[in-house]
Amino acid sequence: MPYLTAPEDLASLLPDEPAYRADQLRAWLYETPVLDAAEMTNLPGSVRDRLDPLWPFTVEEQQEADRGRTIKWLFRAPDGAAIEAVLMGYRTRVTLCISSQAGCAMGCTFCATGQFGFERHLEAGEITAQVAYARAHLRAHPIPGSPERLGNVVFMGMGEPLANYGHVRESIRRMVDVMDMSARNVTVSTVGFLPGMRRLIDEPWP
Repeated sequence: MPYLTAPEDLASLLPDEPAYRADQLRAWLYETPVLDAAEMTNLPGSVRDRLDPLWPFTVEEQQEADRGRTIKWLFRAPDGAAIEAVLMGYRTRVTLCISSQAGCAMGCTFCATGQFGFERHLEAGEITAQVAYARAHLRAHPIPGSPERLGNVVFMGMGEPLANYGHVRESIRRMVDVMDMSARNVTVSTVGFLPGMRRLIDEPWP
């Protein structure tokens, strides 16, 4: 599953291929993501076949509301963990709400996820893949009346992001450094997890 491998280590998935194949794969995964490896047209068919499954989850359910301007996905990881993401199209921007954990241990009474309990942290690749999937979906299915580019990412789905600090930090690094997103357009929502807040303040991103 390519997204579970750090972008800098993609060559390890293609040990028998020329070095430039890893750069081509990185571009397809992070710069212009596609929904299916078959769309990676400059990679040999043998390489594309080895990338299956492309995503670290399957799409179990897709729901649409507001005439297709809001799209909610229920992704399912191979171990059965549920991952939810919501894409919201507005006139001037498109925002994606992503999950950082399967379930949540905070137990907030006002939050439905908190009532499910905590299952596990999501890996950095599982978090980043939600963003890449939304980008690929937008390229294939633009939201009417909204920009065709994903502009904002909000950690406001399932889980407390700052309780999964290492993986959340790495996912933000990939969004900013590899996917070329502005750090100012990435929002980390928290119930007030102070140790993580203090660590995030010291990070180099604006």
